[in-house]
Amino acid sequence: MTDPINHPPHYTYAGDTYECIKVIEAWALGFCLGNAVKYICRAGRKGAESRVADLRKARWYIDREIANAEQKP
Repeated sequence: MTDPINHPPHYTYAGDTYECIKVIEAWALGFCLGNAVKYICRAGRKGAESRVADLRKARWYIDREIANAEQKP
């Protein structure tokens, strides 16, 4: 049985071993990189039409992370 609140199927892989949030927390990715990973992980898993949109969202967060890094001394 799936749990859409605690373990949504579009974020869960190989049972519960590779759930996106566990990877994001284990790697301490922070907000922008964490969201990029989240969107990459779920790309296409909510329907084929969502794949490109999710990849564009991931790119947006990666671009923001780069911009933030470039502004730091």
